[in-house]
Amino acid sequence: MRKLLITGISGGQGRLVAKAALRARPGGGAWQVIGVDRARWASAPDGVIVHQFDLRKRRFEDVFRHDKPDAVVHLAFVRHFRADSAVRHEINVEGTKRVLEHCAEHGVKQLVVLSSAYVYGSLPSNERYMTEEHPLNASRNFPEIRDLCEVEGLVGAFLWRYPEIATCVLRPVNTLGHSVHNAIGRYMRLAMVPTIMGFNPMMQFIHEEDVAEAILLALEKRTRGIFNLAGPGAVPLKRALKEMGRQRVSIPDPLAHLLIRTLFNLNIYQFPSGAIDFIKYPCTVSDERFRAATGFRPRHTLAETFATMAISPD
Repeated sequence: MRKLLITGISGGQGRLVAKAALRARPGGGAWQVIGVDRARWASAPDGVIVHQFDLRKRRFEDVFRHDKPDAVVHLAFVRHFRADSAVRHEINVEGTKRVLEHCAEHGVKQLVVLSSAYVYGSLPSNERYMTEEHPLNASRNFPEIRDLCEVEGLVGAFLWRYPEIATCVLRPVNTLGHSVHNAIGRYMRLAMVPTIMGFNPMMQFIHEEDVAEAILLALEKRTRGIFNLAGPGAVPLKRALKEMGRQRVSIPDPLAHLLIRTLFNLNIYQFPSGAIDFIKYPCTVSDERFRAATGFRPRHTLAETFATMAISPD
């Protein structure tokens, strides 16, 4: 049986990928799943081996040496903004370096890295439905996401240096669901959701289970390259909030930056002021390349995706 190593397996998306990989699939059967995470997965399914330690530790290489995974799915990133910037950079960038080094040294045949469509940045000059050739501009106005751009640089160089390893980078749009706890989900679960007066950008959303399905498809098809990953369509932000049953408050742009920066610095609000651009300007992508390469089609509608947010607000 093929062996799949998942970094960050105890997180919401890691658990979904692990459970999907355990199921027999038409494209190549089930996987034997091994995971590495700093957090414990107490209810891990039978057959899943979870190593609980930091991938920056020397023990991480022992997993490659002893378990000999055929494929790796790299999900072990710090994506929240409260972490110390130096620690976040070390885990995201230095941790990815270690993953790449071990993949090259220990005969891994496939690698999937989960990035984000946020790397394009949210700018007023963005074209509609950006393709993979569009420059990565997130670090211009949103330094907190600079790590992901640096990670993509590392993986892009790795992709061409080791053509024998089927390396795939996926850039999903806003991911929502019951399991995944991310910035966009926390924003849309606020009791009163702030929007910027005069702005109502088009936004794309994808269900967390469709992201897991895309990762497994990338493995089954031995997909190689960098790919956008989108859901079933785009809607204006305010319509999305209405579909989720959320109350919103419109704030003038200059006041919003000052207010959010102050609240973030006081540890009251979870999002830095750089995130404001993502609720002002569009950041929509085309995933035609990935659909053509794998036959991917999202199984969940926007209504089903929004329904995962229909819980009591934070």
